[in-house]
Amino acid sequence: MSLELRNVEKKVGQDTHIYSTNLRFEKNTINILLGSTLAGKTTLMQIMAGLDKPTNGEIWFADKNVTGVAVQKRNVSMVYQQFINYPNFSVFDNIASPLKITGINSDQIKKRVGQVSELLKLSEMLDKRPNELSGGQQQRTALARALVKDSGLILLDEPLANLDFKLREELREELPKLFENRECIVVYATTEPSDALLIGGYTATLMEGRVIEYGKTIEVYNKPKNLFSARVFSDPPINISEIKKSGDTFSLLHDSVKWKNSNVDLKDGNYKVGIRPYNITTYKEGNNCIEIKGKVLISELSGSESLIHFRNVNLNWVSLSNGIHQMKVGQEAKLYMNVDEFMYFDQNNNLVNNV
Repeated sequence: MSLELRNVEKKVGQDTHIYSTNLRFEKNTINILLGSTLAGKTTLMQIMAGLDKPTNGEIWFADKNVTGVAVQKRNVSMVYQQFINYPNFSVFDNIASPLKITGINSDQIKKRVGQVSELLKLSEMLDKRPNELSGGQQQRTALARALVKDSGLILLDEPLANLDFKLREELREELPKLFENRECIVVYATTEPSDALLIGGYTATLMEGRVIEYGKTIEVYNKPKNLFSARVFSDPPINISEIKKSGDTFSLLHDSVKWKNSNVDLKDGNYKVGIRPYNITTYKEGNNCIEIKGKVLISELSGSESLIHFRNVNLNWVSLSNGIHQMKVGQEAKLYMNVDEFMYFDQNNNLVNNV
């Protein structure tokens, strides 16, 4: 069983919302759609579900062309970021609702609702109404309704976006466990790179209606095929600078920072470097660190991390360090960059070497 998008395109009037897209998701996989708001994630999901039709292309599911088949006739479940539950139903009836319309007998319904309720820690709340639940419990109820149907395709459209930090952390760690040993394909849309990294599986990076890259999550993160994918998969934003290489010496423009790296096999010339914020820190980390100086623009303390925005020559940079490292706005900061973690891109923005 697989879900395949073949040259799928979506236009609304003269505007293209989804450019020609080819994707294939296999059974028993969790697939992340990662991109900013308006990148096209929800539109793709609605097309996958049958809630919307592509302007061009086809949707194949389980070796059948389901393009144009109504959502009611598909074996699919979808969960949105809003808490969509029936307010006048109990939690039990909310979860059981997709089973009741299929004609399954009451004993089987009780059994399946009981199993999924235990899995999602809702067993003690089955007699309550949604307005008696916390936000996290309401979203668990919506997830339970999607799981109890035992669909072949489960679509989760930013399901944790409206939850507080603690509940969000708890649920996204649980999600992969919920789908273990289930014969289904899961597609999860998010704007958060941390969601993708914690959930794992496979990730498609999206930007402005285009799927940039698809592959194993950790591989897309560590070796994005181009600068656009690296940008999507970085929060805080990745630092990017034009550089030049001469021999085994690299330098930022204006020669403000130089470093040597004989392990990078590139011809002499101009390139771009991508540096994730956690590879620029207030302390030396790794065996190959270089110093960079800059004027502090913003200094933020967030729990156990310190986020520092600074300016080096004509570029604004972002640094993310573990621990509390207070700096004053306007001061000259000394920071360290881990050269071994740099990503190098050519002038066409394609990854050329990742040490």
